[in-house]
Amino acid sequence: MSEVLLARFADCIFWLARYVERAENLARILDVNETFSRDSHGGQNWRSIVQLNSDEERFFATHPAATAPSVVKFYVIDAANPNSIISAVRYARENARTLRPLISTEMWVQLNVFHNRLAGLSEADLMPGKLAALFGSIKEACQAHTGITEGTFFRDQGWYFYQLGRYIERADQTTRLLDIKYHLLLPSGTDVGSPTDVSQWNALLRSAAGYHAYRRLHTAKHHAGPGGRLLAAQPGLSALGPSLRARGRPAARRSQVALYAAPRQRRCRGARPTARRPRYPRHSDDSERGSP
Repeated sequence: MSEVLLARFADCIFWLARYVERAENLARILDVNETFSRDSHGGQNWRSIVQLNSDEERFFATHPAATAPSVVKFYVIDAANPNSIISAVRYARENARTLRPLISTEMWVQLNVFHNRLAGLSEADLMPGKLAALFGSIKEACQAHTGITEGTFFRDQGWYFYQLGRYIERADQTTRLLDIKYHLLLPSGTDVGSPTDVSQWNALLRSAAGYHAYRRLHTAKHHAGPGGRLLAAQPGLSALGPSLRARGRPAARRSQVALYAAPRQRRCRGARPTARRPRYPRHSDDSERGSP
């Protein structure tokens, strides 16, 4: 294999990493929201997940309200939703098929088995008593893919594109999470430090896999200052810190502008076309955050 990485392979590697990272992030957010997150009225705020992914128009075109069953189904097994977990894993598998000359057999087999297992899910698997185990298995499958990739993927230019896609997706998801959740968590003066306030920030940190890192650095109660700073800029946390550092690597420096500016609907040859995520709702001057 030539040392020169073809553009179509670089594109597929980039999106393979993004789709797997996206599936894991979404499974974690759904799991946390189902288990921990409560709004000021004591009920789960499922609409915030729809807002997080800018899917309000698509979701409410077929659902009258953002209830737990409708949101979970929409984001787990709805193949018509390009931002669902089953869609993300399907797109990752399609990219991996194109990359068969470059990726290891272990990577392909694990991703193929993972996809087939998700394809066999039904609404009966989304019952409340089964969700925790389901989300745990999805997260473990994504983490298994990451571990297999770490152990078997050759460290050439393709490796840098994989890391670039993974961390850009993580940075995008973390900033969305902070942006949407901050406005929901912003309490009145009397609510600061209350059990509801602490519970909300606890859920936010868990949604970004930052809870234990936060507890190592801060023993006091959760609140917006250190919690937001930890997710946004703490080098030791696997959220934005590594995402920003990834830009300094050789292949990333040469290609970051073109790839980062590209809408999230880009796909490799052979991948299915998907709908595009609308402009981010609250900031009209922001760059587009598209969907694959």
